[in-house]
Amino acid sequence: MMGAVPRIDKIDARFFYYALSRFDFSEIAQGTALPYLTVASLSVLTLDVPPPDEQRPTAHILGTLDDKSELNRQQNETREAMARALFKAWFVDFEPVRAKQENRWQRGQSLPGLPAHLYDLFPDRLVDSELGEFPEGWRHSTIGEEVTDCSGSTPSTKEPEFWEGGQHCWATPKDLSALKFPVLLDTDRKITDPGLAKISSGLLPVGTVLLSSRAPIGYWAIAEVPTAINQGFIAMKCDGALPNVFVLPWCRESMHAIVGNANGSTCQEIRKSNFRPLRVVVPSEPVLESFRALADPLYRQMAENERESRTLAHLRDTLLPKLISDELRVKDAEQCVARIKA
Repeated sequence: MMGAVPRIDKIDARFFYYALSRFDFSEIAQGTALPYLTVASLSVLTLDVPPPDEQRPTAHILGTLDDKSELNRQQNETREAMARALFKAWFVDFEPVRAKQENRWQRGQSLPGLPAHLYDLFPDRLVDSELGEFPEGWRHSTIGEEVTDCSGSTPSTKEPEFWEGGQHCWATPKDLSALKFPVLLDTDRKITDPGLAKISSGLLPVGTVLLSSRAPIGYWAIAEVPTAINQGFIAMKCDGALPNVFVLPWCRESMHAIVGNANGSTCQEIRKSNFRPLRVVVPSEPVLESFRALADPLYRQMAENERESRTLAHLRDTLLPKLISDELRVKDAEQCVARIKA
């Protein structure tokens, strides 16, 4: 039926939620500095409300899509936490080395986070250096010596040929600020071939680590698509010993030092010249390869889950108005969802 919002006992709660989500409440909000809604303004809303036995299947289909996206989010939170914890244990706290040095980990023994097959990869003592203790046989370096860093630019926005019909991703820190997890799958703006030719760093390859260098410092992600960047980044091509799944958490753990090397009175910025000298401990190649083998699948699955969640959200937003208005039958929508789940 068409009419005012019905009695709550006549409508399925989840259906009601999806029906309301179609409205742009800003159009009926009052006030400018602090918009608000009133009962009177809400009373003008009308809903198409099918019988209860039709509401529930509609809500179930839309809810199934949101539930899967929520599961993806929870899984990604777990994977990101695992990757962070592993990096900190191995390369910040040096826990495997300390465990061997203190005889808490013996050959052939498996401990939480320290499986037996990794025992021989780690040295058994820490040595002193001017920068503090670090594992014997590992080496001190600078991030500038271990990665190829570059920055980008913004071609003139007054030149339509640089932007209209653009097909290449072009990232700004705003794109990273919107990420739930540190994997960049797309950008808000695209740039054309002529526009790309104006950026000296060109199109950065998949796997590049992006770190926002101003406004603010401290957004980070691994590019999962080739992308150009504006001037608000330090981009790191991990073409040396350190893989991107090492460099990304290194940025996170080194943020205090990164910000400490920044300058600027009105807007703090970390420049490449101040970024490159930052110190990094480089583990042995076998340890790095073992870390990569553990961390790579975590980040790959994060990216896959984020791709799937984007697809699910797009499908939900497409189906929602058609299901609510009865333009699309439930059975047809179920087939769409089944194809996605397959």
